[in-house]
Amino acid sequence: MTRTFAYCRVSTADQTTDNQLHEIAAAGFTVEAKRAISETISGSVAAMERKGFVRLLDRMEAGDVLIVTKLDRLGRNAMDVRATVERLAGEGIRVHCLALGGVDLTSPAGKMTMGVIAAVAEFERDLLIERTQAGLTRAKAEGRALGRPSSLTAAQQAEVRAKRAEGLSLGALANEYGVSRAAIQRVEKRCR
Repeated sequence: MTRTFAYCRVSTADQTTDNQLHEIAAAGFTVEAKRAISETISGSVAAMERKGFVRLLDRMEAGDVLIVTKLDRLGRNAMDVRATVERLAGEGIRVHCLALGGVDLTSPAGKMTMGVIAAVAEFERDLLIERTQAGLTRAKAEGRALGRPSSLTAAQQAEVRAKRAEGLSLGALANEYGVSRAAIQRVEKRCR
């Protein structure tokens, strides 16, 4: 017997999953309250790292159906969404997304849809990397300093270099200047 589950997610505590549950019911799916999982967690957290989603997986078995209102309820990262859908499909669980016309993402049409979404996400990621690299190259050409600003002044950096040459430890200098050991190491790297 096919059981229907719902996964509803919001990102902040001031939001509610009520609208998602109403959308699922309005689409004609009957989900018992005990089979509807709602949680408040960022979509940037991988589905398999969310307590509510993992609890849902523990309850589901082959032949069950999982309903989500939108793909971003499963995750913001297309690769994570795809991996989640593939894992569910591998366990014989169908995934329906209302925003995509209720298509079963584990069906041939759903797999094609997921392939297009993954291709677009990869294209967007490549464009972002390309734009970032172009921006960094332009900033370097303009003589701008890149990276985080130093937590120590130029005079303090000179003092740190001199004291390190005298043999003072990273920890002692970090304590003296109120910075991390890594900040002292960065001063040393810049002078090499």
